[in-house]
Amino acid sequence: MQVRGFPVGPIQENTYLAWVEGSDRAIIVDPGEEAPRLLQEIEKEGLTLDAILLTHTHFDHVGAVAPIAKATGAPVYVPELERHVLADIMSFVPFAGFGPYESWEAEETVAGGETLTLAGLDIEVVFTPGHSPGHVTYAITGAGATALFSGDVLFEGSVGRVDLPGGDWPTLERSIGTLLERFDDATPVLPGHMGTTTLGRERATNPFLAELTGR
Repeated sequence: MQVRGFPVGPIQENTYLAWVEGSDRAIIVDPGEEAPRLLQEIEKEGLTLDAILLTHTHFDHVGAVAPIAKATGAPVYVPELERHVLADIMSFVPFAGFGPYESWEAEETVAGGETLTLAGLDIEVVFTPGHSPGHVTYAITGAGATALFSGDVLFEGSVGRVDLPGGDWPTLERSIGTLLERFDDATPVLPGHMGTTTLGRERATNPFLAELTGR
């Protein structure tokens, strides 16, 4: 599996482009901003976009959804509980000075428990609320390798904030526990902000996981 990450926008949200090596089909995860740049990268790689996957619908993760969907015709997959947010995005931007962003009526919804096959990639959808009510993590497998696209659930040395509407720490803690139980320590974690890490590294060193891991 080939993955390229692009920090975009003023909050430097990580957008990911993923595809199977040798294929010309791809998916994009959480296109947050800078649609022209992202479309240029897709073209430069010679790829056709098969889907736009959203872990959640906070504004910094969805700002480029509408222009990319219009330009490529790729369907948008959104957490079912947050479909209404994407459909009226500016009503849910909590801070002044961001946007304007264009709303989008998602073609597909996910709730967790689904298995998708897109662009030759096998994708397990894991329900991981806590940072937002409908948040999902995508466990994406290509050519035998699996990586977790964790959105704003788990970061390198940190975790998602829970002080935004719908956030809840005990729920987020349970979601992270689910990932730790379901996937092995070598699994790469590609988060929505900051650098790539692994589940094992976070289990061993992340101070927010001390209670979960018994450290």
